[in-house]
Amino acid sequence: MTWILWVKALHIAFMVAWFAGIFYLPRLFVYHAMNAKPAVHEQFCVMERRLLFFVTPFAILTLVFGLVLIFAYGSAWFAASGWMHTKLVLVTLLYAYHGYCFKLLRDFKNGKNTKSHRFYRVFNELPVLALFAIIILAVVKPY
Repeated sequence: MTWILWVKALHIAFMVAWFAGIFYLPRLFVYHAMNAKPAVHEQFCVMERRLLFFVTPFAILTLVFGLVLIFAYGSAWFAASGWMHTKLVLVTLLYAYHGYCFKLLRDFKNGKNTKSHRFYRVFNELPVLALFAIIILAVVKPY
């Protein structure tokens, strides 16, 4: 069963790498929304696109190794783990968040951003709250 520990370690490592990008990208959106200079706009577009495309493979690998863990532990374990179902709902919302970042990136690129820097400041905090909840669910396993 040592291989499961390796899978779990890779799942956590890729999740940390994914979250580094998910924490930073909306911060770039904040600064981008605050600046109207064309040259700065282009620079932000490049930075945001590169970051999002850099962290997307980490999101995919997090999902792959997470699914391997679920299958490795088995359906009986999964059915009895209420905390896991809640965690998976939060994780699904994070993947939707990640996908929405592509839409926001496209809006900035096409000059169609209608959101304020205040929106992006709040948007930036959502994955932090989700991460705290997911860690508590995975470690404490409250139900």
